[in-house]
Amino acid sequence: AMIEVLAKLGRGPVFLAGEVLECVITFTNPLSASSTSASSEMLAWASAQIHCQFHASENRVALPPSDGSKHDVQAENETVFVPNRGECYSCNSSLGRLQKCSRCVENHWGLCDSYCETLPIDGPPSFRGQSVKYVYKLTIGCQRVNSPIKLLRVPFRVLVLHGLKDYQFPQDEAVAPSNPFLEEEEGLKKDSRLADLATELLMVATSRRSLHLYNISNSRGKVGTFCIFKTVYKIGEDVIGTFNFSEGDIPCLQFSVSLQTEESIQEEFQRRRGQQVSFSVHARHQEACLHTAQSSFSLPIPLSSTPGFSTNIVSLKWRLHFEFVTSGKSTEKSLVRGSQSEAVTWTGVEQIEVDTFSWDLPIKVLPTNPILASYVSQFSSTNSITI
Repeated sequence: AMIEVLAKLGRGPVFLAGEVLECVITFTNPLSASSTSASSEMLAWASAQIHCQFHASENRVALPPSDGSKHDVQAENETVFVPNRGECYSCNSSLGRLQKCSRCVENHWGLCDSYCETLPIDGPPSFRGQSVKYVYKLTIGCQRVNSPIKLLRVPFRVLVLHGLKDYQFPQDEAVAPSNPFLEEEEGLKKDSRLADLATELLMVATSRRSLHLYNISNSRGKVGTFCIFKTVYKIGEDVIGTFNFSEGDIPCLQFSVSLQTEESIQEEFQRRRGQQVSFSVHARHQEACLHTAQSSFSLPIPLSSTPGFSTNIVSLKWRLHFEFVTSGKSTEKSLVRGSQSEAVTWTGVEQIEVDTFSWDLPIKVLPTNPILASYVSQFSSTNSITI
């Protein structure tokens, strides 16, 4: 005797803040063909809720004292829906719609319902950092008659694009292109407009190109120049830059470029005053460049990474971190003549004095189309449980 609960996110497990999340929930009785109608099951009730769970590292974040309420208080024999039962998170926000029912689920037949809820446009993005975590889940609680409560958790990812909150959609849509043969619900229509607006804003912000030239120098002189054509990117794009060492006074022996995120806790929530920020490396390029006139690099921004954001507790910024190794003295080539007068063998110097220095270039990383991010998501669009 059992009921199988299947939850499916139709479009994928990644959403933009402000979009409508739709999940189709199906209850079926997976009994054999020989079973009779007497073996049908009664579903007592079912409820679904979206919640954003927040977790902070006790070593890095000092949060205000909580109210002392316990989250793992749901008893199996009680009809109480506690979506974060058994999880050590504090509930940051929750949205839900209670769906009560007392219906019979016959064998090979099912009950199907659709859960729709608008994600908060001013909420935090999904983020798993070294100091804090923001995790979104859709939790479905259900219970058979005279059986314990079971929870089905459907994790999903939320991307936040700043600027959508302040945008006002036009009231008169008479001039907007539409299909008279299709009837759209108002919520779905606004959801589609929101996704189109986000795509347009992202395209405008990341397509602007202008030459940025930076002189690379240390205390002894000029090493070279660095060129980059834009500093605003979407996740999934490549950060491309070029070096020119031909006009430098100081030879560059080696350089490395790292694509990093900087996670910092707001001052009022820091565990220790002036504590250091946390850095994470997402891509790195290293190259030996002695006697090289020009060089370049290409660093991909992972689709699974979190775009830059800021909340009242934490902020995340992106940057390019450069490290240069330069020569402390002249690097004239050593020549060793062979047995024949016209033969010359080139050998490298065995020891050389070097200087090292670093440089950081801030960049801005924005989200991308959530459908594109769904292709590399670690979350599944379909989840199930047996009650």
